[in-house]
Amino acid sequence: MHIIVVSDRLAKARSLEFSVRSLALGAAAVVGGLVLLAFLISYLGVRHAAELKLPFLQSLVASAQQEESARTRDFLRQNLTVMAVKLGEMQAQLMRLDALGERLSTAAGVRPGDFRFGELPGRGGAAIGPVPMQDLSLGDFSRQLDLLARQTETRSDYYGVLESQLLDVRVKQKLTPATLPVTFGSWNASGFGWRIDPITGQMALHEGIDFIAETGTPILAAAAGVVVTAENHPAYGKMVEIDHGGELLTRYAHASTILVRIGQLVRSGEKIAEVGSTGRSTGSHLHFEVRHRGVAQNPARFLRGGTTLAAGAR
Repeated sequence: MHIIVVSDRLAKARSLEFSVRSLALGAAAVVGGLVLLAFLISYLGVRHAAELKLPFLQSLVASAQQEESARTRDFLRQNLTVMAVKLGEMQAQLMRLDALGERLSTAAGVRPGDFRFGELPGRGGAAIGPVPMQDLSLGDFSRQLDLLARQTETRSDYYGVLESQLLDVRVKQKLTPATLPVTFGSWNASGFGWRIDPITGQMALHEGIDFIAETGTPILAAAAGVVVTAENHPAYGKMVEIDHGGELLTRYAHASTILVRIGQLVRSGEKIAEVGSTGRSTGSHLHFEVRHRGVAQNPARFLRGGTTLAAGAR
């Protein structure tokens, strides 16, 4: 670019030549200067708006502060909403854990007063230490809440498995013949094992325990189960058999009266018959057997007070 400059005082004219690069650099410098000047004016105006008391600048500052406050409130509101939802879930899980704890303590035989699930445990400690205390930030609080929620859910799953295992144990206990079949009588008439047969006088295997009792004495189910036999047998007389599951069966023989029918579900300790002397018998008594997979077992191993029974059986 070629520029001619003519002065009214000088008769001589001057010519200036600028390259495209020079013009570009000059324009960039002018634009940069204007931007820097605008930034300085804006910075100084905003910084000292309160001191200058310019209505326009003060309104700009107030508007910016309101927008920032609104964004902060929205952020806090969203976080509080999320944390409130998590807190509600944790409260529901805690109520579930309390109910599980009460059921577990009952199943385990723990007294209700030993564990107070509805009360907070006592906590404390000195506030003095080598590391100073620190305020909990919103991010730290949210992370701790997430961790606590996961731990609560894991504990709930563990307690659920434990409850199912305890329930399984209780069911097995109820199905194990541990209740004495007669409450009034003597068990030591004849124990389990080899003995002299009272009728033939020969050595014979006695596959149960005989309980001496008066005719009409109630015969009780040694465990819960299903009646599979209720009939008159040539040797056992009036006989009842109860299936307890797991290929475990109990037999009650020589009864005078049968009070149950085949297919009936009976509870542990429920009256199923009455003592008599029917079948191959020399007197009023109850012949009681426990069989597993069809093989006779010593009832003294199952019944309560089994140590005493085992001693008598020997």
